[in-house]
Amino acid sequence: MTAAPARARPRSSAELIRAESTALARNYHPLPVVVSHAEGVWVRDVEGRRYLDMLAGYSALNFGHRHPALVEAAHRQLDQLTLTSRAFHNDRLAGFAENLAALTGFAMTLPMNTGVEAVESGIKVARKWAYDVKGVAPDRATIVVAADNFHGRTTTVVGFSTDPVAREGFGPFAPGFRVVPYNDLPALREAVDETTAAVLLEPVQGEAGVIIPDEGYLAGVRAVTRDAGALFIADEIQSGLGRTGTTLAVEHERVVPDMVLLGKALGGGIVPVSAVVAGRDVLGVLGPGQHGSTFGGNPLAAAVGTAVTELLRTGEFQRRAADLGRVLDAGLTALTGRGVLAHRCRGLWAGVDIDPALGTGREISERLMSEGVLVKDTHGSTIRLAPPLTITRDELVWALDRLAAVLSA
Repeated sequence: MTAAPARARPRSSAELIRAESTALARNYHPLPVVVSHAEGVWVRDVEGRRYLDMLAGYSALNFGHRHPALVEAAHRQLDQLTLTSRAFHNDRLAGFAENLAALTGFAMTLPMNTGVEAVESGIKVARKWAYDVKGVAPDRATIVVAADNFHGRTTTVVGFSTDPVAREGFGPFAPGFRVVPYNDLPALREAVDETTAAVLLEPVQGEAGVIIPDEGYLAGVRAVTRDAGALFIADEIQSGLGRTGTTLAVEHERVVPDMVLLGKALGGGIVPVSAVVAGRDVLGVLGPGQHGSTFGGNPLAAAVGTAVTELLRTGEFQRRAADLGRVLDAGLTALTGRGVLAHRCRGLWAGVDIDPALGTGREISERLMSEGVLVKDTHGSTIRLAPPLTITRDELVWALDRLAAVLSA
């Protein structure tokens, strides 16, 4: 008899990290942890060590890892139908769009896959609207954006980024964008003119360090765009779907944009799902063949996205984010002057500025990893905290205690 082939020995974290370093493009610098299993707010590495996930996939895992309702929806759909392309209808897409309309208040949905696809789609729709509805001369439409933005990584989007790491080496860039300081209404008014198709902003700037604008800023943006006959596009890809304690972050100022961009949490941490939602007067400018996506609105994505909207329909997760956000804010306030210089918190989302004398954001993240907590740094000595909305109060307090231990060490 021929002996059965020996099973390959599982590779260690160090071995897998070395293998990645030679086999993958080096466009990321992840923390040195290799996750192999996850459930809820906890993940486990290949050696079996447990960590509390305080990043939640940059809000893609708002409902935690492998939420039972979302996994069940995916499993059920996998047994039926996964892809048709948009050449044909599928039986899940209408329900997804109807649920998203009910959740957000916008009548129409343009389904896409990744967040940056939603951004690119929003830009295209805004330009088409400017030519067809506003009457801007052909190829003259402009879009006003904010400095320190993060809307994705395509060449169009990095072209209006102010982050040199995102921009340098990738030009030439598409024209038609004007950059103004964030949270500066006079600068915004100065930049808007008869060619302006839209103002594109994040209600909270996540990558910049969870930057929260002054009260009244978003309402001011709404007024400026309305007066100028331009669209207000809110990029809620990170801030939306419960993260800040409301379904959409613009609700904190009771502002209704013309268009909202969604992604990340819309796919439940299972499949990439994004969407542009707007009224018929905006998304209605698109005709057959003018925009599309082979995978956008696929049955698997629609099934998971529908399950996500069902989780948010009751408001439970929005209330949890608001209530636990106060615990997070209080815990970070208690650490101010004890290693924390400042923090900004909206719902279960915080940017924490650490005293540079204690280390860079990367170094603090690595020390927290050794304490069993996973976070991610952003610029300088700032770290971001964005746990799944399923986290318990005790788990959140435990994570804050670990941060206090790292700062006091």
